[in-house]
Amino acid sequence: MKKAFLFPLLGLALAADPLVDVNRPFEEQRSTILAQLNDGTTYSEISADDRRRVVSSLNRISGLLDNREASELPEATRVEVFNEQELVNALLAGAREDSRLVCKREKKTGSNRPTNNCMTVAERRRAQEESQAEMQKLLRRPISP
Repeated sequence: MKKAFLFPLLGLALAADPLVDVNRPFEEQRSTILAQLNDGTTYSEISADDRRRVVSSLNRISGLLDNREASELPEATRVEVFNEQELVNALLAGAREDSRLVCKREKKTGSNRPTNNCMTVAERRRAQEESQAEMQKLLRRPISP
């Protein structure tokens, strides 16, 4: 008999669309997440600390379930599993959004030929923050005669 993970929310972090298969066993979901963490693209922008927290939470969920269905767990344990699951979902949702690659066709200064400029959402945000910080530095610098 396959052991199904009662809380379908973990599937939300895995699925590109909102469809969730509640009959999937947890260990299968765990393996998929770990593979995506290591593929270098799906969660490329996740910090080392958040990666450790996700892996730790997945291991904790696996230990709490101990090859049982969530419905077989005592209420306190089910709450622990749910809380760990929420943590994993929050961390992975943010990392997936930040890791999304966005390409723009841009013309370089002095050229009429457009080129593709591809960066992750997080890279674009960092570049924007750095350019704003540089502008602030320039504006604060005193003008010498």
